[in-house]
Amino acid sequence: MTLDIALCLVSTAGLIVRSEQTVATAAERLNQTGLPTLDAENWLELTGYSVSVQTGEPQGFRIPQTLQTYFSKQTASGIRSVELPKSDGVIFGRQLGGFTYNVTIDNNGRSYLISIRPREALRIFVGMFGIVLILELIMLLGSIISGARTIRKTLRPIHELAETAQTLTMGGVFTPEQLEVLAGKLDGINATRLDTRIPVDDTQSELKTLASAINGMLDRINESYRSQARFVSDASHELRTPISVIQGYANLLDRWGKKDEKTLQESIDAIKDETANMKGLVEQLLFLARGDDNTMALQIERFELSVLAVEVLRETQMIDGGHEYDSSVTPVFVHADKSLIKQATRILIDNAMKYSAPGQRITISVSGADGYARLTVQDEGIGIAPDAVPQIFERFFRADESRARATGGTGLGLSIAKWITERHGGHIEVLSRQDIGTRISIVLPAAAEMVPVAPV
Repeated sequence: MTLDIALCLVSTAGLIVRSEQTVATAAERLNQTGLPTLDAENWLELTGYSVSVQTGEPQGFRIPQTLQTYFSKQTASGIRSVELPKSDGVIFGRQLGGFTYNVTIDNNGRSYLISIRPREALRIFVGMFGIVLILELIMLLGSIISGARTIRKTLRPIHELAETAQTLTMGGVFTPEQLEVLAGKLDGINATRLDTRIPVDDTQSELKTLASAINGMLDRINESYRSQARFVSDASHELRTPISVIQGYANLLDRWGKKDEKTLQESIDAIKDETANMKGLVEQLLFLARGDDNTMALQIERFELSVLAVEVLRETQMIDGGHEYDSSVTPVFVHADKSLIKQATRILIDNAMKYSAPGQRITISVSGADGYARLTVQDEGIGIAPDAVPQIFERFFRADESRARATGGTGLGLSIAKWITERHGGHIEVLSRQDIGTRISIVLPAAAEMVPVAPV
């Protein structure tokens, strides 16, 4: 509707401007040649305007003084009037010819009446409006049909549910006893009996689909519940060890460490180490908890992955002088959270440091191919047993329990690295051989190369 009104206003304004231009041209020609002859007047009728001497008192309105500067000097002060077609029963198309735009001007002491009848322009405008109206009606009809189809599709599940509910209340399909049996089975399922299932074979045929869906949902809930219970148990076990150590050294200090400087220093060092380990464990647990709740917002930016890898490698060399380090990088850009990718890279290098003997080589490389960026950390360490490789990303899993205890590992690092990588739409690849080494790669979608723009 707003578009139609705007189109009408624009068309009306264009018609008035065109009429004023015609009047200005006629006034200039009148000033040069005077009134046209009778024959010329008849020919002028074909163009839609006429010029005659004003005999009576002109009726109409004048353009305000402030707006006359926008009109021709010869017609600005003229008196204008509009004659609308009379409604005498003729068809609408012929009434258009009765619309007249009159301007009375003074020229050489005489008044002249210039009349404009824009028949053809009006017919074109009416034809345009008719076409627009037909198109709008077609579009409206199409949207109504499309909307009705969408509504039916959206409401189909509700309609089917209503039909099923109506069927259940009709009494001719299921007996109250059958429904009570199904309800009783559902009531008997709780957090301690999530392994309970509804026997599909003993269920009425119309309820088998519902029973199967409920059983599938219970399978997923049971797996999630067991995973959470295992996670809480493992976390409690991991926290119990440093707490026990701290408690033991606190008791040692209370008994003999007050006067024995050697015992005092040993206790302080042990408590500091265990506190640092426990702090790191708690931070990792909080990280995973925020990741599971999807409450961690990513700060996405475009950066060069090879530069980040070299930066992490340089920082590692400053704190670890017991291994040899090497790098092989090519420029590859990614769209990712730079701090999280850096954290995942540090986890891989930290694992390589822990499970590689002093003097062995650790190599970090970055490459790009097929629209993906690949960051790889390779060591010459103890490797991972083939049966343990699928489990290394499970929380609190350690391939070598005794060695992990000695190096302070919690079994959460690779879980965090895997979460970070998958959160960015990537994946992790692992290749390991015992007593040969391990190669772990973070694969991320590569960013499109930016095309340089020539300066203007």
